[in-house]
Amino acid sequence: MGRERVLIANRGEIAIRIMQACEELGLDYVVVYTREDEASLHVRLAAEKRDGVKRHYRIVSYKDPNEIFAVADQAQCTAIHPGYGFFSENFRFARRAAMRSRPLKFIGPNWEIIRDLGSKINTKRLAKKLKIPVIPGTDSPIYNEIEAEEMAEELFYLQKEQGVSHPSILVKASAGGGGMGIEEVTHLETFRRIYRRIQNYAKRTFGDEGVLIEQCLTDYHHIEVQILGSQHKEVVHFGTRNCTIQSTGRQKRVEVAPGFDRQVCDYPFDAGAVLDNMVEYSVRMAGLVNYDSAGTWEWVVTRDGQPYLLEVNTRIQVENGISARIARIGGSSGYPNLIREQIRVAMGDRLGYSQKDVTFAGTSIELRIVAENTGRGFTPWCGTITRFDFPDEPWATVHSHVPRDEPYKIPTEYDPNLALGIIWGRDTDQAKERARQFLKGTVIEGKGAHGEGIITNLDYLHERIGEILRF
Repeated sequence: MGRERVLIANRGEIAIRIMQACEELGLDYVVVYTREDEASLHVRLAAEKRDGVKRHYRIVSYKDPNEIFAVADQAQCTAIHPGYGFFSENFRFARRAAMRSRPLKFIGPNWEIIRDLGSKINTKRLAKKLKIPVIPGTDSPIYNEIEAEEMAEELFYLQKEQGVSHPSILVKASAGGGGMGIEEVTHLETFRRIYRRIQNYAKRTFGDEGVLIEQCLTDYHHIEVQILGSQHKEVVHFGTRNCTIQSTGRQKRVEVAPGFDRQVCDYPFDAGAVLDNMVEYSVRMAGLVNYDSAGTWEWVVTRDGQPYLLEVNTRIQVENGISARIARIGGSSGYPNLIREQIRVAMGDRLGYSQKDVTFAGTSIELRIVAENTGRGFTPWCGTITRFDFPDEPWATVHSHVPRDEPYKIPTEYDPNLALGIIWGRDTDQAKERARQFLKGTVIEGKGAHGEGIITNLDYLHERIGEILRF
């Protein structure tokens, strides 16, 4: 790879995981941080490397591309890793990185792939071309209110014909993602008001007021397929994961790999065949577009076993660790680091293995520990953490930017995510029991601005463990 220097254009736990992956690969790196993140562990770890290299640069915003590129030049970086969120799926940012006078290797897919698959519309059209099932609805953005209402009326009619007792549709910002810019419509009479609201939100947030309209599925599981491709037209998958347990804002809270387990639930369909189909469809699409990085194909599966492709996330995802945790390559007893693999292929490496070399073992669960009030719509809690301890077990991995040896004030500018707990078990029952044990042994103490105690989602996570993988 040569002596590359990677600018880590993100914060928190994902910045730390990228730092660790760079160190495994022998790559140099620098990090950025804002004033609000001065106490974050990713900043301290970078500052503690006493090798004469300035490794942490303060910026005003993680969302200012000019600041990011200025730091890259000042630090003499040769590559940039966007993590997830921020610029990770911004094809214009990736294009600028590649085409500027001092180019940077963008650690993610080629910018053209981000552009094409980052569009729900293009993804849906490509899926239809490959005869991959997608949710009934529009396959191009709608900008005209009358045309939109006609489509809404047709979808309500089709659901009634199918015998759906409570038909509804989703109005989505076509340029959105991550659960942003989506509202449900349950009565045609309210459609125009919601359509206008989403259109205004889309224009303000994404610079594109295009709207998609789809049938709303209410009884389904959210399944993801983890893909890894290289610049040498190699594509492998790392299985499936189930991300059905989410907050009211469609933010994931408990994820598990693999996506279904017939030992846990007597599914009303052939779960193994459904997972195999989704994997086959995802790999086929990835191969067709020459996908060259880590990425996720997102699906929903209805109670009758019908899968529908939702979208493609052209980035490393928060929950990549559970897919890695159940995977083995070439008979190795250890499991891969998908962030490390993502960086390798961005540097031009071949995978060095094929699908037949990838095997799977056990079940892995990810617990997203967040300072939030789950009883009040997952409202964020703000304050200072005074103690943060979790069990040290060989079957548990914790990713966190929260220091364990000093108080930490949660920044109000960002989501109050505190840690990711990744638990492995030889089967789902053992993984669930270990997850409960992990949560029981986790201690988080703190105080709010008025001296009130900390509020977290630990109890909520414990309550949801029993629902894992059940339809």
